[in-house]
Amino acid sequence: MLVDAFIPCFIDQFYPETAENFIQVLKKAGCDVNYNPEQTCCGQPAYNSGYWKEAKTIATKFLNDFAQAGIVVAPSASCTGFIRNYYHKLFEEEAELLERTHTIRKRVFEFSDFLVNHLKTTDLGAEFNHKVTFHDSCAGLREYGIKEEPRKLLKAVKGLELIEMEKLETCCGFGGTFAAKFHHISTAMTEQKVEHALKTGAEYIVSTEASCLMNMEAYIKKQKLPIKTIHLVDILA
Repeated sequence: MLVDAFIPCFIDQFYPETAENFIQVLKKAGCDVNYNPEQTCCGQPAYNSGYWKEAKTIATKFLNDFAQAGIVVAPSASCTGFIRNYYHKLFEEEAELLERTHTIRKRVFEFSDFLVNHLKTTDLGAEFNHKVTFHDSCAGLREYGIKEEPRKLLKAVKGLELIEMEKLETCCGFGGTFAAKFHHISTAMTEQKVEHALKTGAEYIVSTEASCLMNMEAYIKKQKLPIKTIHLVDILA
């Protein structure tokens, strides 16, 4: 199966190794992968900050960058959820772009959903001899709608022990610009989330969302806590 890889700007800029591992995971799953180097952002940061005009410009570029793509897969439920659920609001007064939006939203997938529900693949031959706990991102859980998919992938990893934390559906405190605009509230939420993870005895916090992981990682490093963060893609690779 030929798929186009969409690498979110956040991963491209801060976690390029995760992007490379994402490509390798897709190949391990039997996909032929195309990567368009002209791609940039989906427009979500601008949209969430109220800059709809700028978001529309970026979203139009996304539609153009992936105009010839068939299936588009990304290692982020936040970006794919935004494309699926909000692009039509940007283009509701432009018939041609709105039609393209309706078309692409049917073929944009978050990678754990794509692997489990479309390729029917859970075991990629990965090995990770550590105890982990999983963080459900707000976007993944509530906007895209994944929960069991990443857990099925983790449970198929040799040597990995998955331990669920308390209040696993609560936010980590990132929320994009929320972490900057409401720093003290965000930090309190992050502290609570990391404490729940520590109580499990896990060595790693795993998520499908790099932004959440960076937020928790910053807190963990500042407090010198005995736990690490890792993207699901990096385990599967």
